[in-house]
Amino acid sequence: MNTLNFTPPGKHNSGDSVVNGVDLSVNFAGIKAPNPFWLASAPPTDKAYNVVRAYEAGWGGVVWKTLGEEPPAVNVSSRYSAHYGKNREVIGFNNIELITDRSLEVNLKEITQVKKDWPDRALIVSIMVPCNEEAWAYILPLVEATGADGIELNLGCPHGMPERGMGAAVGQNPDLIEKVTYWCKKHYSKPVIVKLTPNITDIRVGAQAALRGGADAVSLINTINSITSIDLDNMVAKPTVGHLSTHGGYCGSAVKPIAMNMVAEIARDPATPTLPISGIGGISTWRDAAEFIALGAGSVQVCTAAMLNGFRIVEEMKDGLSRWMAEKGYDSIEAFSRKAIPQTTDWKHLDINFKTIAKIDQDLCIECGRCYIACEDTSHQSIAKLTEKDGARRYEVIEEECVGCNLCQITCPVENCITMVPQETGKPFLAWDDDPRNPFRAAS
Repeated sequence: MNTLNFTPPGKHNSGDSVVNGVDLSVNFAGIKAPNPFWLASAPPTDKAYNVVRAYEAGWGGVVWKTLGEEPPAVNVSSRYSAHYGKNREVIGFNNIELITDRSLEVNLKEITQVKKDWPDRALIVSIMVPCNEEAWAYILPLVEATGADGIELNLGCPHGMPERGMGAAVGQNPDLIEKVTYWCKKHYSKPVIVKLTPNITDIRVGAQAALRGGADAVSLINTINSITSIDLDNMVAKPTVGHLSTHGGYCGSAVKPIAMNMVAEIARDPATPTLPISGIGGISTWRDAAEFIALGAGSVQVCTAAMLNGFRIVEEMKDGLSRWMAEKGYDSIEAFSRKAIPQTTDWKHLDINFKTIAKIDQDLCIECGRCYIACEDTSHQSIAKLTEKDGARRYEVIEEECVGCNLCQITCPVENCITMVPQETGKPFLAWDDDPRNPFRAAS
Protein backbone atom coordinates (compact mmCIF):
# COMPACT_ATOMS: atom_id res chain seq x y z
CA MET A 1 0.00 0.00 0.00
CA ASN A 2 1.20 3.52 -0.81
CA THR A 3 0.84 5.13 2.62
CA LEU A 4 1.45 8.60 1.18
CA ASN A 5 -1.67 8.40 -0.94
CA PHE A 6 -3.82 6.39 1.44
CA THR A 7 -7.12 7.97 2.39
CA PRO A 8 -8.46 6.58 5.70
CA PRO A 9 -12.14 5.66 5.96
CA GLY A 10 -14.38 8.69 6.37
CA LYS A 11 -11.85 11.07 4.91
CA HIS A 12 -12.22 12.88 1.62
CA ASN A 13 -10.34 15.20 -0.67
CA SER A 14 -11.82 18.56 0.31
CA GLY A 15 -9.78 20.67 -2.04
CA ASP A 16 -12.58 22.44 -3.89
CA SER A 17 -11.79 26.11 -4.31
CA VAL A 18 -15.45 27.16 -4.45
CA VAL A 19 -17.06 27.18 -0.99
CA ASN A 20 -20.59 28.50 -0.43
CA GLY A 21 -20.51 29.81 -3.98
CA VAL A 22 -17.35 31.87 -3.38
CA ASP A 23 -14.00 31.24 -5.07
CA LEU A 24 -11.31 30.96 -2.39
CA SER A 25 -8.49 30.05 -4.77
CA VAL A 26 -5.26 32.06 -4.74
CA ASN A 27 -2.32 32.59 -7.03
CA PHE A 28 0.41 33.63 -4.64
CA ALA A 29 3.59 34.74 -6.42
CA GLY A 30 2.84 32.18 -9.11
CA ILE A 31 1.93 29.41 -6.66
CA LYS A 32 -1.66 28.24 -7.08
CA ALA A 33 -3.78 26.81 -4.27
CA PRO A 34 -7.50 26.07 -3.82
CA ASN A 35 -7.66 28.35 -0.76
CA PRO A 36 -5.40 30.77 1.13
CA PHE A 37 -5.09 28.58 4.24
CA TRP A 38 -1.65 27.03 4.45
CA LEU A 39 0.13 25.23 7.27
CA ALA A 40 3.34 26.98 8.32
CA SER A 41 6.70 25.25 8.44
CA ALA A 42 6.63 23.60 11.86
CA PRO A 43 6.03 20.23 13.58
CA PRO A 44 2.63 19.79 11.81
CA THR A 45 4.45 19.65 8.45
CA ASP A 46 7.37 17.47 9.50
CA LYS A 47 6.57 14.42 7.39
CA ALA A 48 4.33 12.99 4.70
CA TYR A 49 1.84 11.45 7.13
CA ASN A 50 0.99 14.82 8.67
CA VAL A 51 0.96 16.67 5.35
CA VAL A 52 -1.39 14.15 3.72
CA ARG A 53 -3.76 14.40 6.70
CA ALA A 54 -3.69 18.18 6.30
CA TYR A 55 -4.53 17.99 2.61
CA GLU A 56 -7.33 15.54 3.32
CA ALA A 57 -8.75 17.97 5.87
CA GLY A 58 -8.84 20.67 3.21
CA TRP A 59 -5.75 22.84 3.68
CA GLY A 60 -4.84 24.68 0.50
CA GLY A 61 -1.12 24.46 1.01
CA VAL A 62 1.71 23.37 3.24
CA VAL A 63 5.19 24.70 3.93
CA TRP A 64 7.26 21.60 4.66
CA LYS A 65 9.25 21.75 7.88
CA THR A 66 12.68 23.28 7.31
CA LEU A 67 15.25 21.09 5.58
CA GLY A 68 18.95 21.48 6.31
CA GLU A 69 22.27 19.96 5.45
CA GLU A 70 23.43 16.55 6.62
CA PRO A 71 23.75 15.31 9.28
CA PRO A 72 20.24 16.36 10.39
CA ALA A 73 19.63 18.49 13.46
CA VAL A 74 19.36 16.90 16.89
CA ASN A 75 16.42 18.03 19.03
CA VAL A 76 16.00 18.03 22.80
CA SER A 77 13.25 16.92 25.18
CA SER A 78 11.11 18.73 26.31
CA ARG A 79 10.39 21.33 23.62
CA TYR A 80 7.21 23.36 24.26
CA SER A 81 5.76 25.65 26.90
CA ALA A 82 2.77 27.98 27.02
CA HIS A 83 1.49 31.28 28.37
CA TYR A 84 -1.98 30.58 29.78
CA GLY A 85 -5.07 32.69 30.29
CA LYS A 86 -8.11 31.79 32.34
CA ASN A 87 -9.19 28.14 32.32
CA ARG A 88 -5.81 27.15 30.85
CA GLU A 89 -6.56 28.84 27.55
CA VAL A 90 -3.29 28.93 25.61
CA ILE A 91 -2.65 32.57 24.76
CA GLY A 92 0.93 32.13 23.63
CA PHE A 93 3.03 29.12 22.68
CA ASN A 94 6.80 28.75 23.00
CA ASN A 95 9.03 26.16 21.35
CA ILE A 96 12.73 25.33 21.32
CA GLU A 97 12.50 22.72 18.57
CA LEU A 98 14.99 23.04 15.72
CA ILE A 99 14.61 22.25 12.02
CA THR A 100 13.90 18.72 10.79
CA ASP A 101 15.75 15.94 12.57
CA ARG A 102 15.07 13.52 9.71
CA SER A 103 17.51 12.90 6.88
CA LEU A 104 17.49 15.05 3.76
CA GLU A 105 17.06 11.94 1.60
CA VAL A 106 13.91 10.79 3.41
CA ASN A 107 12.37 14.27 3.31
CA LEU A 108 13.06 14.71 -0.40
CA LYS A 109 11.51 11.33 -1.25
CA GLU A 110 8.38 12.13 0.73
CA ILE A 111 8.03 15.60 -0.76
CA THR A 112 8.30 14.14 -4.26
CA GLN A 113 5.59 11.57 -3.60
CA VAL A 114 3.23 13.95 -1.82
CA LYS A 115 3.42 16.52 -4.62
CA LYS A 116 2.78 13.78 -7.17
CA ASP A 117 -0.28 12.57 -5.25
CA TRP A 118 -1.66 16.05 -4.49
CA PRO A 119 -0.88 18.20 -7.54
CA ASP A 120 -3.66 20.71 -6.86
CA ARG A 121 -2.27 21.76 -3.46
CA ALA A 122 0.52 24.23 -2.82
CA LEU A 123 3.66 22.59 -1.47
CA ILE A 124 6.52 24.88 -0.47
CA VAL A 125 9.77 23.61 1.00
CA SER A 126 11.40 25.55 3.83
CA ILE A 127 15.21 25.53 3.74
CA MET A 128 18.01 26.62 6.06
CA VAL A 129 21.67 25.90 5.36
CA PRO A 130 24.94 27.68 6.22
CA CYS A 131 25.43 31.15 4.81
CA ASN A 132 27.65 30.29 1.86
CA GLU A 133 26.72 29.92 -1.79
CA GLU A 134 28.05 26.37 -2.05
CA ALA A 135 25.62 25.07 0.57
CA TRP A 136 22.64 26.65 -1.20
CA ALA A 137 23.86 25.61 -4.64
CA TYR A 138 23.99 22.00 -3.44
CA ILE A 139 20.54 21.71 -1.85
CA LEU A 140 18.46 23.79 -4.25
CA PRO A 141 18.62 21.44 -7.29
CA LEU A 142 17.68 18.54 -5.01
CA VAL A 143 14.61 20.41 -3.80
CA GLU A 144 13.68 21.54 -7.31
CA ALA A 145 13.76 17.91 -8.50
CA THR A 146 10.93 17.06 -6.06
CA GLY A 147 8.44 19.09 -8.09
CA ALA A 148 7.54 21.30 -5.11
CA ASP A 149 5.97 24.63 -6.06
CA GLY A 150 8.51 26.89 -4.40
CA ILE A 151 10.83 27.40 -1.47
CA GLU A 152 10.69 29.45 1.71
CA LEU A 153 14.00 30.66 3.15
CA ASN A 154 13.99 30.24 6.92
CA LEU A 155 15.90 33.37 7.89
CA GLY A 156 14.09 33.85 11.17
CA CYS A 157 14.42 30.90 13.57
CA PRO A 158 15.38 32.62 16.87
CA HIS A 159 16.80 29.70 18.85
CA GLY A 160 19.53 27.14 18.33
CA MET A 161 20.26 27.90 14.71
CA PRO A 162 21.45 31.56 15.11
CA GLU A 163 24.24 30.16 17.31
CA ARG A 164 25.40 28.37 14.17
CA GLY A 165 25.21 31.46 11.97
CA MET A 166 21.81 30.58 10.47
CA GLY A 167 18.16 31.52 11.00
CA ALA A 168 17.73 34.90 12.66
CA ALA A 169 21.49 35.52 12.47
CA VAL A 170 20.92 35.95 8.73
CA GLY A 171 17.48 37.56 8.99
CA GLN A 172 18.82 40.33 11.22
CA ASN A 173 21.44 41.30 8.63
CA PRO A 174 20.00 42.97 5.50
CA ASP A 175 23.17 42.35 3.50
CA LEU A 176 22.96 38.62 4.19
CA ILE A 177 19.24 38.53 3.39
CA GLU A 178 19.93 40.07 0.00
CA LYS A 179 22.90 37.80 -0.65
CA VAL A 180 21.16 34.52 0.26
CA THR A 181 18.06 35.49 -1.73
CA TYR A 182 20.26 36.25 -4.74
CA TRP A 183 21.95 32.85 -4.47
CA CYS A 184 18.57 31.13 -4.37
CA LYS A 185 17.29 32.98 -7.43
CA LYS A 186 20.53 32.06 -9.19
CA HIS A 187 20.34 28.34 -8.44
CA TYR A 188 16.56 27.77 -8.33
CA SER A 189 13.98 28.52 -11.02
CA LYS A 190 10.71 28.51 -9.05
CA PRO A 191 9.27 31.11 -6.63
CA VAL A 192 11.45 32.11 -3.69
CA ILE A 193 9.70 33.27 -0.51
CA VAL A 194 11.82 34.89 2.20
CA LYS A 195 10.58 34.31 5.75
CA LEU A 196 11.39 37.33 7.91
CA THR A 197 12.27 37.53 11.59
CA PRO A 198 10.30 39.88 13.87
CA ASN A 199 13.34 40.11 16.16
CA ILE A 200 14.50 43.24 14.39
CA THR A 201 14.02 46.99 14.78
CA ASP A 202 12.31 47.68 11.43
CA ILE A 203 10.70 44.84 9.47
CA ARG A 204 10.71 46.95 6.31
CA VAL A 205 14.50 46.74 6.09
CA GLY A 206 14.39 42.96 5.79
CA ALA A 207 11.64 43.06 3.18
CA GLN A 208 13.51 45.63 1.11
CA ALA A 209 16.67 43.51 1.26
CA ALA A 210 14.75 40.43 0.13
CA LEU A 211 13.28 42.37 -2.79
CA ARG A 212 16.73 43.63 -3.81
CA GLY A 213 17.92 40.03 -3.83
CA GLY A 214 15.12 39.10 -6.21
CA ALA A 215 12.57 37.54 -3.82
CA ASP A 216 9.22 36.67 -5.33
CA ALA A 217 7.49 37.12 -1.95
CA VAL A 218 8.03 37.38 1.78
CA SER A 219 6.35 35.57 4.66
CA LEU A 220 6.09 36.86 8.22
CA ILE A 221 6.34 36.73 11.06
CA ASN A 222 8.62 34.00 12.30
CA THR A 223 8.54 33.41 16.05
CA ILE A 224 9.50 35.99 18.69
CA ASN A 225 12.26 35.42 21.26
CA SER A 226 10.58 34.54 24.55
CA ILE A 227 10.55 32.92 27.96
CA THR A 228 6.97 32.03 28.88
CA SER A 229 7.25 31.14 32.55
CA ILE A 230 9.53 30.22 35.45
CA ASP A 231 9.24 27.17 37.70
CA LEU A 232 9.65 29.05 40.98
CA ASP A 233 10.28 25.87 42.97
CA ASN A 234 13.28 24.89 40.89
CA MET A 235 14.15 28.36 39.53
CA VAL A 236 14.28 27.29 35.91
CA ALA A 237 12.33 28.42 32.84
CA LYS A 238 10.00 26.20 30.87
CA PRO A 239 10.37 24.07 28.83
CA THR A 240 12.98 22.49 31.09
CA VAL A 241 15.66 20.23 29.67
CA GLY A 242 17.13 18.43 32.65
CA HIS A 243 17.82 21.32 35.02
CA LEU A 244 18.36 23.99 32.36
CA SER A 245 16.31 25.97 29.84
CA THR A 246 16.72 28.56 27.12
CA HIS A 247 14.73 31.18 25.24
CA GLY A 248 12.47 29.92 22.47
CA GLY A 249 10.21 31.06 19.66
CA TYR A 250 6.87 32.59 20.72
CA CYS A 251 3.74 32.23 18.60
CA GLY A 252 -0.02 31.85 18.98
CA SER A 253 -2.83 34.37 19.33
CA ALA A 254 -0.74 36.69 21.53
CA VAL A 255 1.55 37.61 18.62
CA LYS A 256 -1.24 38.43 16.14
CA PRO A 257 -1.22 42.23 16.72
CA ILE A 258 2.56 42.35 16.26
CA ALA A 259 2.37 40.27 13.10
CA MET A 260 -0.44 42.33 11.57
CA ASN A 261 1.45 45.57 12.14
CA MET A 262 4.55 44.16 10.45
CA VAL A 263 2.53 42.90 7.48
CA ALA A 264 0.93 46.34 7.15
CA GLU A 265 4.30 48.11 7.39
CA ILE A 266 5.57 46.18 4.38
CA ALA A 267 2.33 46.50 2.42
CA ARG A 268 2.27 50.30 2.76
CA ASP A 269 6.00 50.85 2.32
CA PRO A 270 6.60 52.75 -0.96
CA ALA A 271 9.65 50.51 -1.53
CA THR A 272 7.59 47.28 -1.43
CA PRO A 273 4.02 48.22 -2.45
CA THR A 274 3.35 45.14 -4.58
CA LEU A 275 5.58 42.56 -2.89
CA PRO A 276 3.42 39.47 -2.19
CA ILE A 277 3.09 38.70 1.52
CA SER A 278 2.16 35.43 3.22
CA GLY A 279 0.81 36.39 6.64
CA ILE A 280 1.79 34.39 9.73
CA GLY A 281 1.21 34.93 13.44
CA GLY A 282 -1.70 33.99 15.70
CA ILE A 283 -4.17 33.09 12.96
CA SER A 284 -6.83 30.89 14.55
CA THR A 285 -10.11 31.80 12.82
CA TRP A 286 -11.47 32.95 9.47
CA ARG A 287 -11.72 36.48 10.86
CA ASP A 288 -8.01 36.48 11.74
CA ALA A 289 -7.27 35.42 8.17
CA ALA A 290 -9.54 38.09 6.70
CA GLU A 291 -7.80 40.77 8.76
CA PHE A 292 -4.36 39.69 7.54
CA ILE A 293 -5.57 39.64 3.95
CA ALA A 294 -7.12 43.10 4.32
CA LEU A 295 -3.71 44.34 5.47
CA GLY A 296 -1.90 42.91 2.46
CA ALA A 297 -1.52 39.14 2.78
CA GLY A 298 -2.13 37.01 -0.29
CA SER A 299 -2.09 33.79 1.70
CA VAL A 300 -2.04 32.98 5.41
CA GLN A 301 -0.09 30.38 7.33
CA VAL A 302 -1.29 28.64 10.48
CA CYS A 303 0.62 26.62 13.06
CA THR A 304 -0.32 26.98 16.73
CA ALA A 305 -4.08 26.79 16.21
CA ALA A 306 -3.65 23.53 14.29
CA MET A 307 -1.37 22.11 16.97
CA LEU A 308 -3.90 22.92 19.68
CA ASN A 309 -7.08 21.98 17.83
CA GLY A 310 -6.17 19.65 14.95
CA PHE A 311 -6.29 20.02 11.19
CA ARG A 312 -10.08 20.12 10.83
CA ILE A 313 -10.19 23.74 12.00
CA VAL A 314 -9.66 24.61 8.35
CA GLU A 315 -13.26 23.58 7.62
CA GLU A 316 -14.59 26.38 9.83
CA MET A 317 -12.04 28.78 8.41
CA LYS A 318 -13.10 28.15 4.81
CA ASP A 319 -16.79 28.16 5.66
CA GLY A 320 -16.62 31.37 7.71
CA LEU A 321 -14.45 33.27 5.25
CA SER A 322 -16.57 32.31 2.23
CA ARG A 323 -19.83 33.27 3.98
CA TRP A 324 -18.39 36.64 5.01
CA MET A 325 -17.08 37.27 1.49
CA ALA A 326 -20.48 36.43 0.01
CA GLU A 327 -22.18 38.80 2.47
CA LYS A 328 -19.78 41.62 1.57
CA GLY A 329 -19.88 40.96 -2.17
CA TYR A 330 -16.24 39.91 -2.56
CA ASP A 331 -15.92 37.31 -5.31
CA SER A 332 -12.25 36.52 -4.73
CA ILE A 333 -9.48 36.82 -2.13
CA GLU A 334 -7.82 39.39 -4.34
CA ALA A 335 -10.96 41.56 -4.21
CA PHE A 336 -10.35 42.58 -0.59
CA SER A 337 -6.60 42.03 -0.23
CA ARG A 338 -4.92 45.27 0.92
CA LYS A 339 -8.32 46.97 1.31
CA ALA A 340 -7.36 48.30 4.75
CA ILE A 341 -3.99 49.69 3.69
CA PRO A 342 -5.20 53.12 2.42
CA GLN A 343 -6.75 53.71 5.88
CA THR A 344 -3.55 52.67 7.70
CA THR A 345 -1.17 55.58 8.19
CA ASP A 346 1.35 57.21 10.51
CA TRP A 347 0.12 58.90 13.70
CA LYS A 348 1.06 62.34 12.39
CA HIS A 349 -1.53 62.04 9.62
CA LEU A 350 -4.50 61.41 11.96
CA ASP A 351 -7.22 64.04 12.47
CA ILE A 352 -6.48 65.94 15.68
CA ASN A 353 -9.97 67.48 15.56
CA PHE A 354 -11.84 64.16 15.49
CA LYS A 355 -13.73 63.48 18.72
CA THR A 356 -15.62 60.48 20.02
CA ILE A 357 -17.14 59.84 23.44
CA ALA A 358 -18.45 56.80 25.25
CA LYS A 359 -22.12 56.01 25.63
CA ILE A 360 -23.46 53.44 28.10
CA ASP A 361 -26.62 51.50 27.18
CA GLN A 362 -28.44 51.38 30.51
CA ASP A 363 -30.64 48.50 29.34
CA LEU A 364 -27.59 46.31 28.78
CA CYS A 365 -25.57 47.48 31.79
CA ILE A 366 -25.16 44.85 34.53
CA GLU A 367 -23.88 47.44 37.06
CA CYS A 368 -20.56 45.66 37.56
CA GLY A 369 -18.68 48.95 37.81
CA ARG A 370 -15.62 47.84 35.86
CA CYS A 371 -15.83 50.83 33.53
CA TYR A 372 -16.02 53.20 36.50
CA ILE A 373 -13.07 51.67 38.35
CA ALA A 374 -10.90 51.63 35.22
CA CYS A 375 -11.70 55.24 34.36
CA GLU A 376 -11.53 56.56 37.93
CA ASP A 377 -8.28 54.84 38.89
CA THR A 378 -6.31 54.85 35.66
CA SER A 379 -7.85 57.21 33.13
CA HIS A 380 -9.75 60.52 33.00
CA GLN A 381 -12.40 60.32 35.75
CA SER A 382 -15.16 60.74 33.18
CA ILE A 383 -17.70 58.18 34.47
CA ALA A 384 -20.02 59.11 37.32
CA LYS A 385 -21.21 56.53 39.84
CA LEU A 386 -24.81 57.24 40.88
CA THR A 387 -27.10 55.51 43.36
CA GLU A 388 -30.80 55.24 42.60
CA LYS A 389 -33.53 55.47 45.24
CA ASP A 390 -33.90 51.71 45.23
CA GLY A 391 -30.18 51.31 45.90
CA ALA A 392 -29.30 50.25 42.36
CA ARG A 393 -26.07 51.56 40.89
CA ARG A 394 -26.00 53.57 37.71
CA TYR A 395 -23.00 54.69 35.69
CA GLU A 396 -23.09 57.64 33.34
CA VAL A 397 -20.46 59.20 31.13
CA ILE A 398 -19.46 62.78 31.95
CA GLU A 399 -19.31 63.90 28.35
CA GLU A 400 -17.27 67.05 28.86
CA GLU A 401 -14.54 65.01 30.58
CA CYS A 402 -14.50 62.04 28.19
CA VAL A 403 -11.51 61.98 25.80
CA GLY A 404 -12.71 58.94 23.85
CA CYS A 405 -9.87 56.65 24.93
CA ASN A 406 -12.01 53.46 24.65
CA LEU A 407 -10.82 52.04 28.00
CA CYS A 408 -14.34 51.69 29.43
CA GLN A 409 -15.51 49.91 26.29
CA ILE A 410 -12.58 47.50 26.45
CA THR A 411 -13.11 46.63 30.12
CA CYS A 412 -16.89 46.18 29.83
CA PRO A 413 -17.83 42.46 29.88
CA VAL A 414 -21.08 43.02 27.96
CA GLU A 415 -20.73 43.31 24.20
CA ASN A 416 -22.20 46.54 22.76
CA CYS A 417 -23.12 47.88 26.21
CA ILE A 418 -20.62 50.71 25.76
CA THR A 419 -20.20 52.23 22.33
CA MET A 420 -18.00 55.03 21.07
CA VAL A 421 -20.06 57.78 19.41
CA PRO A 422 -18.36 60.25 17.02
CA GLN A 423 -19.18 63.88 17.78
CA GLU A 424 -19.77 66.77 15.41
CA THR A 425 -17.14 69.37 16.31
CA GLY A 426 -17.57 71.77 13.41
CA LYS A 427 -13.80 71.78 13.00
CA PRO A 428 -11.99 70.88 9.76
CA PHE A 429 -9.56 67.98 9.37
CA LEU A 430 -6.27 68.87 11.02
CA ALA A 431 -3.14 66.70 10.90
CA TRP A 432 -0.36 67.10 13.46
CA ASP A 433 2.01 68.41 10.79
CA ASP A 434 -0.30 71.42 10.40
CA ASP A 435 -1.35 71.84 14.04
CA PRO A 436 -0.24 75.21 15.52
CA ARG A 437 0.51 73.35 18.77
CA ASN A 438 3.18 71.26 17.02
CA PRO A 439 6.52 72.82 18.10
CA PHE A 440 8.25 71.30 15.06
CA ARG A 441 5.66 72.47 12.53
CA ALA A 442 7.77 75.28 11.11
CA ALA A 443 10.81 73.07 10.73
CA SER A 444 8.87 70.29 9.03
